[in-house]
Amino acid sequence: MLSSTGRSSKDAAQGVAAGKGAGGDTADERATAPGPFEGLEREVRLVIRRAQSNGASIAARVHPELDASAYPLLAHIAERPGARGSDLATFFGVGRATVSRQLSRLVELGLVERTVDPDDSRGQRITLTPDGVDRFERARTSRVAMLEGALATWETEDVAQLARLLNRYSADIVAWKQSVR
Repeated sequence: MLSSTGRSSKDAAQGVAAGKGAGGDTADERATAPGPFEGLEREVRLVIRRAQSNGASIAARVHPELDASAYPLLAHIAERPGARGSDLATFFGVGRATVSRQLSRLVELGLVERTVDPDDSRGQRITLTPDGVDRFERARTSRVAMLEGALATWETEDVAQLARLLNRYSADIVAWKQSVR
């Protein structure tokens, strides 16, 4: 199994035994290590890549015909029932046409339904169907169990802190992007 450094667990363990850090780096390599923002960029890049590589299997847990790129949209609707298509496009930073195509596919699969927005008859509110709720919850429960297993040695507060920091990171990235437009 590869670690976040791209080394196998065995290689990392041998590195520690040879006076290297858990990531396989020596004291000299750590002294010339990249700064915190370069390190953050690397870790975010790895998280994104791993998430992308797992996307198809995650989506398949919900529905065998669900495209991996539609899973985050489905998750957002599950967390915010009654969202509007335009809100989804803004949240994900994509065009309305892209969201509309994905929503049409989710409707075809029986996972979401569109209803007329009571506040604006031109708009639609999107919610999960009962089958969509059931399928999404089963997939989410499976993902939570995977995280619990993978992070079983972590303190609960460390997991909570990671969640808070990731939330803060996401909010600050969105705010920064909006400020430079």
